[in-house]
Amino acid sequence: DSVFTLRESLKPQKNYVFYCQSCGDIIVKDRKFLRVLPLPSENWSALVEEWCCHPNPFARSTLHPQYDDCFLGDTFFLLNSGNDSHMPESPIVICKRCKTMLGETVSSDTIKYYVTEVIIQPSEASFSPTPRCQFVQSLVAQCLVELSSAKSTFRFTVKGDNGKTYILIWLLNSDTLLVESLGSSFSSSVFTLFGDIFMPSSGQVGTWNAVKVLYQPCIKSRNKDLADAWENDIGVHPIKFPSETCLELLLILGLSTTSLPPSLRYMNSFQV
Repeated sequence: DSVFTLRESLKPQKNYVFYCQSCGDIIVKDRKFLRVLPLPSENWSALVEEWCCHPNPFARSTLHPQYDDCFLGDTFFLLNSGNDSHMPESPIVICKRCKTMLGETVSSDTIKYYVTEVIIQPSEASFSPTPRCQFVQSLVAQCLVELSSAKSTFRFTVKGDNGKTYILIWLLNSDTLLVESLGSSFSSSVFTLFGDIFMPSSGQVGTWNAVKVLYQPCIKSRNKDLADAWENDIGVHPIKFPSETCLELLLILGLSTTSLPPSLRYMNSFQV
């Protein structure tokens, strides 16, 4: 099944149900939006002074959705809590059933949900779970491709909700076609960072799109000098996910690297 792509599939005047990706519990039930709008980049307000010849007219304004709005960011979306749910006392929003972090409270009536933690489906569709590994890698790959196209950047810092940098990613290409023998015929249009390495191989051949990246782990102060240099480079775009998801992504990348022949696992100092 294809992972639900927000920018392409979330439309006004249609009803949607929001599920926790980890356990399938309903987070928001049967919500219809009058407006589905993209947000500017996170640093947009810092650039306003470069655009305006007078004091910043947006200095005291904030972009918060009304009840019938859904605002889309690079790795998250903003919803007005309305009367659907009780706003949590903690700034962290968690699933009531499995306690997975879903997002953060932005204001007294606005919640930020991360796209890696929530599945959105039309109300008339039944819930269809997606394996966590496949879901995370597909969404992250889509995010990298969209951002590289929109912002003409190919280097990214993956940050956690705690502000720490977990991974440096350099996108090499997004048009790689993977061909692998599978247990049954399989084809998918979903972008993946690598093939499903847990799938048994046998006679049939499957093909799917993939993105090829170079990466450097930054946990436990690894590659700190390079991370600091990228942090100050305007050509590098930061993307933010929950910290646990950053660690999951690092594990996915590591498994992908170890699935390659030893001679193909590194390019210069980066892992492939």
